[in-house]
Amino acid sequence: MKTDASAARKLHIVLILAALLILPGAGFAEQPAVPEGQIGILENLGGKVPQDAVFADESGAPVRLGSLIATPTILALVYYTCPNVCDYLLLGVAGALKSLDAVPGTDYRVITISIDERETAADARKAKRIALETVERPFPPGDWRFLTGSRDSIKAVSDAVGYHFVRRAEGIDHPVGIVILSPSGTVIRYMNGAVFLPADLKLSLLEASQGRVGPTIARVLRYCFSTDPKSHGLVFNLLKVVATVTLTLTAGFVAYLIAAGLRRRNGARRA
Repeated sequence: MKTDASAARKLHIVLILAALLILPGAGFAEQPAVPEGQIGILENLGGKVPQDAVFADESGAPVRLGSLIATPTILALVYYTCPNVCDYLLLGVAGALKSLDAVPGTDYRVITISIDERETAADARKAKRIALETVERPFPPGDWRFLTGSRDSIKAVSDAVGYHFVRRAEGIDHPVGIVILSPSGTVIRYMNGAVFLPADLKLSLLEASQGRVGPTIARVLRYCFSTDPKSHGLVFNLLKVVATVTLTLTAGFVAYLIAAGLRRRNGARRA
């Protein structure tokens, strides 16, 4: 039994090392451009949010966006009177923060910006109250800011992060997800959807604290591991990694055989 367990551990190590060499670009293909007039996110990894964009905080006082970004930052673009999906997004963020093993204000900060220039500080205060209550543990109000702003300020930020939305008569159609920023305001990672696992969010904030953009080791580990929704622990994806490594090595071997065959054929012709 000890021998089997030791062999299994060695196999895991070999597969992880192979994955680190083979998978740096796996699953990170660039997204196609979002057509004009349609919604979606065109990832702008390495881009920067406008530091000088001015918004209004929950009290209505003007605040410069750059003054709020001093740590890894979770940026959420929503609108506070949204009848459905924006509430789910904010509740998803709050649910992840509830179990996140990180210190707000030191390890990260959250900024929510309304994409509707008609919304007011009163709308922001209401959304903030609901979000902080959902966290279900003491959370510094100053470390989750809810902002409103002009159309120009909103456009400057949404363009910087590739967030495309369209106003309709009945509301605003928009993508759903959050953006992870470094302390300098650089776009580090996108997390799509409205449900976020604390372990995945923590890895993203770690990348942001180090200013890493692109397929870093942490991203490769996300490919090799999945998070158990119950324990929030990381589980090694043995079959996924084995399949990917096997297919990659097989493709390389086939390419080698083809190249060797062509070399032999060319040598025979010359002879």
